[in-house]
Amino acid sequence: MFELMGQLFKFMKVYRKFWLAPIMFGLIALGVLLVAAQSSVFAPLIYALF
Repeated sequence: MFELMGQLFKFMKVYRKFWLAPIMFGLIALGVLLVAAQSSVFAPLIYALF
């Protein structure tokens, strides 16, 4: 997993695709949020947000 992240950062650095960074961080944050909402006490809060 970390190797893939390293390769993505290297790709962005070499090919000057820095606009991909916010998209990548947003997708990671959304994934973490979904995993946390699956079975936790934060579920009512997250459901209220969406």
